[in-house]
Amino acid sequence: MGFLGSHRGLTPNLDNLARQSVVFTRAYSQVPLTTASHATILTGTYPQFHQVNDFGVPLAADIPFAPDILRARGYHTAAFIGSLVLDPTSRSAPGFDRGFDTFDAGFHRRHPGENRYQAIERRGGEVVAHALGWLSQHPRGPFFLWVHLYDAHDPYDPPEPYKTRYAPTPYDGEIAYVDSAVGRLLSQLRVRGLYDGALIAVMADHGESLGEHGEDTHGIFLYDETIHVPLLFKLPKERSGGTRINGRVGLVDVLPTILQGVGVPIPPEVQGESLLSMLKAPAAKTAIDKDPAPAVDHPAYSESDYTHRTFGWSATRAWRTGKYLYIQAPRRELYDQSVDPKAAHNLSSTSAAVGDTLASQLEAFRKKTSSSKEAPIANADPELQEKLSALGYVASDNSSAPMLGIKETGADPKDKVEVVNLLHRAEISKEELHFREAVPLLERVIAIEPNLPIAYLQLGTALTSLREYQKAVPVLRKAAELRPDLTVPRYQLGSALFEIGDFAGAATELESAVARLPEWAEARFLLATTYARLDRMPDAILEYRRVIQGRPNHYGAHLLLGRALALTGDAAAALPSLSKAAEIQPKSPEPHRFLADAYVQLGRENDAQRGRPRRARFPPSRREPSASTNPRILPISSSTTMSTSFVALGSPCIELARLPPTK
Repeated sequence: MGFLGSHRGLTPNLDNLARQSVVFTRAYSQVPLTTASHATILTGTYPQFHQVNDFGVPLAADIPFAPDILRARGYHTAAFIGSLVLDPTSRSAPGFDRGFDTFDAGFHRRHPGENRYQAIERRGGEVVAHALGWLSQHPRGPFFLWVHLYDAHDPYDPPEPYKTRYAPTPYDGEIAYVDSAVGRLLSQLRVRGLYDGALIAVMADHGESLGEHGEDTHGIFLYDETIHVPLLFKLPKERSGGTRINGRVGLVDVLPTILQGVGVPIPPEVQGESLLSMLKAPAAKTAIDKDPAPAVDHPAYSESDYTHRTFGWSATRAWRTGKYLYIQAPRRELYDQSVDPKAAHNLSSTSAAVGDTLASQLEAFRKKTSSSKEAPIANADPELQEKLSALGYVASDNSSAPMLGIKETGADPKDKVEVVNLLHRAEISKEELHFREAVPLLERVIAIEPNLPIAYLQLGTALTSLREYQKAVPVLRKAAELRPDLTVPRYQLGSALFEIGDFAGAATELESAVARLPEWAEARFLLATTYARLDRMPDAILEYRRVIQGRPNHYGAHLLLGRALALTGDAAAALPSLSKAAEIQPKSPEPHRFLADAYVQLGRENDAQRGRPRRARFPPSRREPSASTNPRILPISSSTTMSTSFVALGSPCIELARLPPTK
């Protein structure tokens, strides 16, 4: 950011805004993860109080929340989100839509043929366009608008012309692109006469390590690279514009500052403090073109439980006060940032008394600010991990304790950061469909951490994506053994066993998955198909019907239910299901072929003949392979022997037999 001293020239729009704003030069995030940090920003409470410390952990209804507070005061409220990690409908951020009249997100698991910007992420320009569309239509009156821009996250892939212009430094390109999107938003606010009277708050939820201290991205360490963030407020009528404040502040202070700025009472549960009071302290402010003056010290607390919950290593806590940065870890750290801003020289062994004092302050503060309520539990969602994996994250199933199957070693994350980096690189490779590149990375993780369930699960899914099912089976079996409580490894194992023809073994694993998550349609669908391959037709028919009960437009379930009914002699009952399949996917030849077979069984030759020509008009396309061209669909004959005539779809987690996504 130019307004914080950068000379790269990446942020002209934000720099111009800063000249009309109050800039806080020493602002700190409370947690280096997107969802948890935004919970602090929007509630004004610390992570240990709101307890949203992981993806999928619900925001409690009794926690103060910015849109809820402002809507009760007559504000129109809207959110425009750039990533799946903040989407309540994807269950990665449940409760975040509370109080919003409009919550524009709607992300989904990436389907074949989609890029990341069509599924799990939106570019900043699109987010801003949606926000401006809302502004064009919203009723008159005060409004609260949250615009979330996610571009400056790995993988760094800015659009043109930034991609070419910043080819050697794509992270810079992402920042320059985001600044252009912000510039468009600010320009339109001016054009519409909304800018002068608006209170505008700009902040980052966290930073990126970019290799500093050995961390590729963020989430593990609490050094300034990921915790020191930009923060500015443009007050209505540019009041106090051009002011720089050097006092240490936190993102926990954003909500109370906004509320005081618009004259709304601050709820007593809010733990942050309004920063507007600092404008009254002359020693704490200077003109924008001068160095900030010294200010009264306010300690800043940060934490990361990510490594504890996900890997069983130690959690970390940080306490910034005076000239010191103290980090609570198995090998604690102490840095004098007045002379060591890069935190390169650990003083903990030579300044033990200082370390002890800061450790006591940290623990007292954490105890004072923690909630006494039981921690909420993350929602059990079989697709959530897969969705977050596409963004390079690993999510746990519990908000406080390590995942089951994880040995709580208490290891220092400093000694294990390579594991996290390898996992992240593997996940990004998988997201880009470079499965060959992901496999050795995951094998390296297992060599370092031989009892890490997520590594086995991700390696197993990479191998199945490469159709190396024989290799995948023992890997996935190990994942299920290490995490007997989890459903996804059993589902993936069942899928791989299905592919190698071990239908009895597949049924066992899939039955376990369905018993735990009865609403998981794809697991139930594959179980039904497995029953069909075992000639357990009544069971298959029952499961297909259960899939349809939960997913009325599930193409595969209608198709194979109809086929199963016809093959068991109930052709009349098959007709509605096959007709529905043809309605859902009118260009797919299989429903028409199966309908013709059913009409033949019923002696309705004329209907059969009318159906057959339709098939010829819809030749197989790349996304709609026929039984003869798709290796995942067995040849179809007129025999009623299930083993030779039933359409066998491959594992739904691997392209659902390449059929178009179910609705």
